[in-house]
Amino acid sequence: MRKLIVAAFISLDGVMQAPGGPQEDTSGGFTYGGWIVPYAEEVFGQAMQALFSQPFELLLGRRTYDIFAAYWPKVDGSSEDFSIANLFNSVPKHVATHTPATLTWHNSHALGADISAAVRALKQQDGANLLTQGSSELVQQLLAAGLVDELQLLIHPLLLGHGKRLFSDDAAAAAFTLEHSQVSPKGVIIARYVRAGDVQTGSF
Repeated sequence: MRKLIVAAFISLDGVMQAPGGPQEDTSGGFTYGGWIVPYAEEVFGQAMQALFSQPFELLLGRRTYDIFAAYWPKVDGSSEDFSIANLFNSVPKHVATHTPATLTWHNSHALGADISAAVRALKQQDGANLLTQGSSELVQQLLAAGLVDELQLLIHPLLLGHGKRLFSDDAAAAAFTLEHSQVSPKGVIIARYVRAGDVQTGSF
C-alpha cells in the first residue's frame, strides 16, 4: 500500500493559487500570481529537492496538468537546475479529467468518473507514493474523502485575502502529527504532517 502526499505552497490564510507566476492561474480575478518567488532561496530549494528525492507518481487536477504539460516537456533536463523535468516527464501522471483523450503528455492516465474510488484503488497498489502538486479542487476532494496520508506544506508569511485554498469546509476531520519542521531565512515554515488517526477532544 502506498501513501498519498499533498505537497503545497500556501499563504497564512491558506491560499495556494498561482504560486509560480503571474499568468499561472488568474481565474477569479487573482492578481498575486508568483507570490512565492520573493521567498525562494537555498533552504527553500533544499526542501523541494528532498520532496522529489523519493520515488513518486504525480496526482494532478486538470488545470495543473495542462500548465505542467505545456511547460515541462520543453525543458532541458540536462541542467542540474532543471533535473526535475526528467522526473516529471517520465513518471506516471494520474489526472482528474473529463476529456481523457486529450492527455498527450507522456505516461498520463485518466482517473475516471469516480475520482475517490480510483485514488483509493491506486493507494492499494504497490509502488511509489502518490504526490499532488497544485490541483486545489482535486486536493479538496481527496481531503473530503479522507484519503490524504501526509501534508508537506511550505507556509509563506503573507496574507493573500482571496484565491483558491487548500482546505475547504468539507475536509474530513483528522489528526496529524508534525514529523519535521524548519524555518527558512525568509520566514517560510517548511512542515511535514503525517496522519495520526481521529481527532481527540477533551475539556479543561
